[in-house]
Amino acid sequence: MKLRLATLAFTFSALAFAQDTTLGKPLTLAQPATLIQLFAKADSLVGQTVQVTAKVTEVCEMMGCWMDLTDNEGHLLRIKVDDGDIVFPKDSVGKTAIVEGKLEKSELSKEQVIAAARHEAEEQHKKFNPGKIKAGKTTYQIAGWGAVIKAAVIAAK
Repeated sequence: MKLRLATLAFTFSALAFAQDTTLGKPLTLAQPATLIQLFAKADSLVGQTVQVTAKVTEVCEMMGCWMDLTDNEGHLLRIKVDDGDIVFPKDSVGKTAIVEGKLEKSELSKEQVIAAARHEAEEQHKKFNPGKIKAGKTTYQIAGWGAVIKAAVIAAK
């Protein structure tokens, strides 16, 4: 029992000293938007500096040059950086991130969507079925220059 309490105390003390991971340039905007706020007015924000906060769902396995953020409403936003400018840690998945950069919009043809999906599947060593892609799509991403990955937090029960 004492060992269990000691282990529990050590775990909570380690969490108390966990620090956020700051990557790239310092964030400049005062308050991050949620993905739902960003997507509600995305077209009017294209080309502007934006800052968002959301849960990290995926990180580039090859070079750490992008990460995907999502929210409970199903929005998905990719943060892309130039190779080597920032390397997003693979252990960021599941954590909350705050990212800043320029919002970009792309209108992709069906062929472009297939090519991008094929490339991503190859990088991640996943199977790819081009027949599942039926049309082109509009995507938004942030050309990022700064990010903060929040330290993991375990909620008290």
